[in-house]
Amino acid sequence: KPVPAFQLERLETPGEMLTQADLKGEVSMINVWATWCPACKYEHPFLMMLARKNILPIYGVNYRDERAPAIRELSREGDPYTLNIFDKDGRLGLDLGVYGAPESFIVDHNGIIRFRYAGPVDSNVWSETLYPMIQQLQAEAKQDGV
Repeated sequence: KPVPAFQLERLETPGEMLTQADLKGEVSMINVWATWCPACKYEHPFLMMLARKNILPIYGVNYRDERAPAIRELSREGDPYTLNIFDKDGRLGLDLGVYGAPESFIVDHNGIIRFRYAGPVDSNVWSETLYPMIQQLQAEAKQDGV
């Protein structure tokens, strides 16, 4: 299904609105996270490594959280996200079908969610499940001339 329609603020910039259109154009990963989530802290170093490798954009959805602690945590631990959506009330999370955090969604270049993974992303999940799918979707995007 397509990434649900939304209009939410960018975490770091109150008043700057982001929509689902900001997430289209290339294969990407949406990662739902929060400062209150221990498993999110566990997966964070792996997300930082992925961001450094620049394999695909990672869009953060800061889920049912407070803005100031979330910004503080990213400035302290590093920010792996291309964009960070502030989902304070959990509306986008609800529309995505999120049960909790962390959850990650693999999105194709047309903005269609192709896979959902509930739980922290680590090297095993990445190499055995997510990365092969991402490579396939990136190959499809090239065939489509993207």
